[in-house]
Amino acid sequence: MSKLLEGKVALVTGGSRGIGRGICEVFAREGCDIALNYHTNDAAAEEAAAAIRALGRRVITYRASVADRPAMKRVVQEVLADFERIDILVNNAAVNRPDMFLTMSDKAWDEVMGVNLNGLFNVTKPVFKHMARRRYGRILNISSIAGIRSVPTSVHYATSKAAAIGFTKMLAREGAAFGVLVNAIAAGIFDTDLGNTLPDRFREGYEMWCSVGRLGRPQEVGELAAFLVSDRNAYMNGEVIILDGGTVT
Repeated sequence: MSKLLEGKVALVTGGSRGIGRGICEVFAREGCDIALNYHTNDAAAEEAAAAIRALGRRVITYRASVADRPAMKRVVQEVLADFERIDILVNNAAVNRPDMFLTMSDKAWDEVMGVNLNGLFNVTKPVFKHMARRRYGRILNISSIAGIRSVPTSVHYATSKAAAIGFTKMLAREGAAFGVLVNAIAAGIFDTDLGNTLPDRFREGYEMWCSVGRLGRPQEVGELAAFLVSDRNAYMNGEVIILDGGTVT
C-alpha cells in the first residue's frame, strides 16, 4: 500500500517543536517533503530537520514569524521556488501567555492575536491563492478545545482559537470551489512547550478529566493530521475534529 502523503509537499508553521514537529515527522514517514517554518530556535529547527531527513524526505527550514506579513509572503515565494508547489498547509504556529483578563496588557493581547489569528491570514492568503490556481490543496488549522469549551486558560488564547474555527469553516466553503479542502483539529493539552506554560494544577486536573488519563503526544496529532490532508480524505470539509483524549468538560 502506498504511503498516505507520497510525493506531496507540505508547509508546516511552527514545525520545529511540539505538535508541529510531531506533524512534520509523521508526514515525512508518510512520504511527504517538508517546508518547515519556525521563528527563533535555530537548534530546534535543525534537530527537527535532521529527524525528517532520517526518514528519507527532503526538508528546508524557513525562519520567520507568522505575525510578520511581508516575511511570510517571502517565505511562501521561497517555498514555491524551492519545491515548485505547496500541496498541504498546516497552520500550527501559536503562542499563549498565562494572563488573567483583568491584568492582561495590551502588548500580551496583541502578541497572541498577532501570531494565532493574524498569522492565519498572513500564511494562508498567499498559499490559498497558489492552491486555487492549481485547483488542488489541503489546509489544516490547529485550533484548541479552548476555542470550544470553557476551560481555565487565557481569554486571548481562547478567543484566537475560536476565531480559527470560524476561519476554517468559512474558508472551507470558498475553497471547495477550487478543489481546496480546509479542516481543523481542536487539540486538548499536549506534552509540549506550549502545554507546559499552563499552571501545574491545570495540567494535573486535565489528566483527571481526560478518560485516557494523560496528556497527548505530539505524534498523535500528526497521525490524525496525515489522514485529514491526504487524498484519502476527499469529502470531509469545514470540520473541526476534537482530539483531547476524551475529556468530560
